[in-house]
Amino acid sequence: MPVASRELQAEILKAIAQETRLSILELLRDGERCVCEIFPAINQEQSNVSRHLNVMQKAGILTRRKDGLRIFYAVKHPEVLEIINLAAAIMRREAGRRHDLLRAG
Repeated sequence: MPVASRELQAEILKAIAQETRLSILELLRDGERCVCEIFPAINQEQSNVSRHLNVMQKAGILTRRKDGLRIFYAVKHPEVLEIINLAAAIMRREAGRRHDLLRAG
């Protein structure tokens, strides 16, 4: 795989790999949302949420559209949500394995 492709993959994964961004993506799982809905829903400051949204939009994860003064974001590629689902599945299996080790020990 060419280096540029790996760099883009890393950029996408880095854009996802942050707790606030994961919260935003989970919120956007059900569809497009206005920034004015996102920041109170995840209990964060608007400026912080806007910064995270911009990172994900620049990485190609989100789409953005304006409607008057309101800015709406949506997941651009549903595969991003599959990546999150896979990470959650790995986390559950790993937690179960650790739990079993503690019980056996």
